[in-house]
Amino acid sequence: MPLALLPDRAVVAVTGADASSFLQGLLTCNVETLPGGEARLGALLSPQGKILFDFLVSRAPDGFHLDVARDRVPDLVKRLTLYKLRAQVAVQALPLAVAAGWGGEAPASALRDGRLAALGWRLHAPEGEAPAADADAGTYAAHRIGLGVPEAGVDFAFGDAFPHEALMDQLGGVDFKKGCYVGQEVVSRMQHRGTARTRIVPLIYRDGEAAPSGEPVTAGERTLGQTGSGAGSRGLAMLRIDRLGEALAAGETVLAGGRAVTVEKPGFASFAWPV
Repeated sequence: MPLALLPDRAVVAVTGADASSFLQGLLTCNVETLPGGEARLGALLSPQGKILFDFLVSRAPDGFHLDVARDRVPDLVKRLTLYKLRAQVAVQALPLAVAAGWGGEAPASALRDGRLAALGWRLHAPEGEAPAADADAGTYAAHRIGLGVPEAGVDFAFGDAFPHEALMDQLGGVDFKKGCYVGQEVVSRMQHRGTARTRIVPLIYRDGEAAPSGEPVTAGERTLGQTGSGAGSRGLAMLRIDRLGEALAAGETVLAGGRAVTVEKPGFASFAWPV
């Protein structure tokens, strides 16, 4: 049962009498249906529907906790504070460490990762009191990449990707039945018109070594996209699925950073895939 501390993650608390309605009107996910013990994927978007912040949202005794990239904390606190207006909410960073575990029975205090059961669970503990880890962040990244789950900042840039492109619609991060939220119109239109042509998908490197992030993915004369994170012989890449289909139909070899790869559909995904 590996347990890895994630030093690049932190926790922001949103508390107060209006915390639920406040977040419900801002985030892509549904916080009103969020059960205790679950960490649910969600995001705060720009009005144009691009991901500005993503996080795992969980219930707390006095509101909600947002498990977020540590370097995004100051900007997230500032943005949420600007949105609160007269709402009775408080937004603050908490001195909590974040850990992830998988492959075994979770402790009672753990939060189930709502994105995918195989990802495991999260733990939030006071800094200095975090549980002993037997794995590191790199081991967890390899686990995540092997499952085909993207991570912001390495597989897509903040402010540059739509939720569909980052697979948030496939990982429980968007509720298409809830009311309005920032950027909702754009996301809803992409869903109902089926216009999400770009997706983050897994790569298997045939020579056994993943290319660095940011390398071009090509096939013949076609540019399909670029690589994201990688570990061992597996990686992720944001690709134009329509162009991938054309390349596969033409029998062309897909290259990522000049290295031959096999492109897979994520095992959890339900979107259309070229055959």
